[in-house]
Order: sequence, then structure tokens, then C-alpha cells
Amino acid sequence: MEVAKDVRSAVRINGGADQHRAAPDLESVCEKVSALVSGNAVVVFTISGCCMCHVVKQLLFGLGVGPTVVELDRDASGGQILLLLHRLSGSGGGKAVPAVFVGGKFLGGIETVMACHISGSLVPLLKNAGALWL
Repeated sequence: MEVAKDVRSAVRINGGADQHRAAPDLESVCEKVSALVSGNAVVVFTISGCCMCHVVKQLLFGLGVGPTVVELDRDASGGQILLLLHRLSGSGGGKAVPAVFVGGKFLGGIETVMACHISGSLVPLLKNAGALWL
């Protein structure tokens, strides 16, 4: 089962009147997010006050990981990043946060992270990304 996706897969815009106007903005946000996730072993995009975001951060901290945390409601590009995360997660109108990237690839949200943790595959992913030295 593949659990990780590349950030660039979210930039594909499916036609419509906004295609030409949205593409440059989304591409620049994609570049920013790509640089951030490729330069850090674990990145978590959150919204302050989100309880599920808190759960993911506490799980990672509890495992000994020091993730880079981006609070979208406190970031100037937060709205555009949130749009990118919606596209990447395929969540439509659902929750796009928390969004966890491990080793430069999109792992998923709370459900995927918890499923990986319960199945025992999260720690090996974190080790392979260089986030853990156990």
C-alpha cells in the first residue's frame, strides 16, 4: 500500500475558468511547500486550536521526532497552502489538516498517521527519513 505522494501531484488543475489564473499561484505555493518538505525530515501543517493537529504533534513528539510545524492560520500563504493540501489529500470539502509530510512526501492526515502508528509502519518511515535514530 502506497501511503506517500509527491507534492507536485497536487498541482494538476482540472480545467475550468480559473485554470490560467490559479495555476501560477498554486505553482508558486507548490514550490514553497516542496522546498520546505524536502529540507526537513518531518513537516506538519496545522491550524492553531485544531485538536487533531495537536494529537498528531503530540504523537510525533512522544516518539522523539522534532517536526517542523507550520500553523497555516499564522502564515501569510496559509490560505493558498491549505488549498494545495486539499488538492493533495483529495479531501474536497473535508479536513486538509493536519497534513504530515515524511521524507519529502505527503503521508496523510490524522487517520493515515494513526493507521501507520498502529500497524507499526510509522517508526520505520520516520527512521528512513532521518527523523529518528533509534
